[in-house]
Amino acid sequence: MTVLPVKFSVLGDFSLQALKANKMRSFLTMLGIIIGVAAVILMMAIGQGAQDRVLAQINSLGSNLLMVLPGAAGQYVRGSGGSVNTMTLQDAQAVAGLPGVAYSAPIVRGSGLVTYQDQTWTTSIEGTTPEVVNISALQMAQGRFFGQSDVQSIAPVAVLGQTVYQNLYPPGTNPVGSQIRVHGITFRVIGLLQSLGASSGGQDRDDIIYIPVTTAQIRLLGVSNQSINAMQVQVRNKDEMDDVQAEITSLLRRRHRLAANQDNDFNIRNMAQIQSAAENVTSLLTIFLAGVAAISLIVGGIGVMNIMLVSVTERTREIGVRMAIGASKKDVLNQFLLEAVLLSLAGSFFGIVAGMAGARVFAFFVHWPAPVSLFSILLAVGFSIVIGVFFGYYPARRAAGLNPAEALSYE
Repeated sequence: MTVLPVKFSVLGDFSLQALKANKMRSFLTMLGIIIGVAAVILMMAIGQGAQDRVLAQINSLGSNLLMVLPGAAGQYVRGSGGSVNTMTLQDAQAVAGLPGVAYSAPIVRGSGLVTYQDQTWTTSIEGTTPEVVNISALQMAQGRFFGQSDVQSIAPVAVLGQTVYQNLYPPGTNPVGSQIRVHGITFRVIGLLQSLGASSGGQDRDDIIYIPVTTAQIRLLGVSNQSINAMQVQVRNKDEMDDVQAEITSLLRRRHRLAANQDNDFNIRNMAQIQSAAENVTSLLTIFLAGVAAISLIVGGIGVMNIMLVSVTERTREIGVRMAIGASKKDVLNQFLLEAVLLSLAGSFFGIVAGMAGARVFAFFVHWPAPVSLFSILLAVGFSIVIGVFFGYYPARRAAGLNPAEALSYE
């Protein structure tokens, strides 16, 4: 039982000596493995980062969320309050009364020039109700969000996003209680939101002003029919998403007096379905990136085979000597195979270091998360070892198949 470990250690010593004898050639051979392992780890980290970022942005829109939009699916709907908008504030109030609905917030969107003293800024304006705080998990940095009484009284109050605040106010200024002008109408600032950051599409979610939905409809947009651009609906239980979607569809069809043969004049986007689709797409992206990177590992494996074949030719006489003093064909095969695996393992080690460093550099400069997972490291190392064995076997078998007499007389 003790012969095999000793014999294996001897083969290991012979293999290391052979690799050390040609350090530069060994390094250049490993370089293909280093690049391949680093590429696999980096590409999987970028793919995982893309998936995490997209899912985080979808989740930030609100959990268990349904987006109800006017117009049939794929139909273009004109801007805020346009004549083709079929959804109203009363529709949102009716949807809020459904059993499975936790919150329902109507949305009226627009944009405009905002002025504070001698500073101006063009930003997005969103008219909504207090329920949006719970749906979108908004948090206040200063002041408060407007309440239901502000909606009912059509109050000219506003809550600022961080980007608007930073472009209108001097640093350190408390905006609460100040007055701004939007479309020439004076609004009192009652709150400042904490930063939300950019969306997955790069849109700045802090570049916004929230005002009561009735104020947006009547004071800013002059909407007489109380139409809205969208409705955000948060469902109480994620398992009830499909059921609540069906209930909203039935309710709005009744309210809009649609006949059985008429298509919906609204469409509902299920964020859970969108999240699942996004997760599938980004997972495929990660697999694709890893597959492309794995090609470089195969190229590195071809380099290993090429160098090992050269090594067999150069060491033919040495192989003959070892066979003459008692080394078996299996010993020769194992030694050359072990050399190929050692090249792959050494290349994997440096490739892991390079891949992790590359992921950190990428995340730092691109501001995109690139988490390196243990799975990606094990996958890259395992694949590199398989490559080493696969491409090292043929040279090793060729070495083991040499005729001792011919190998000894080889010049």
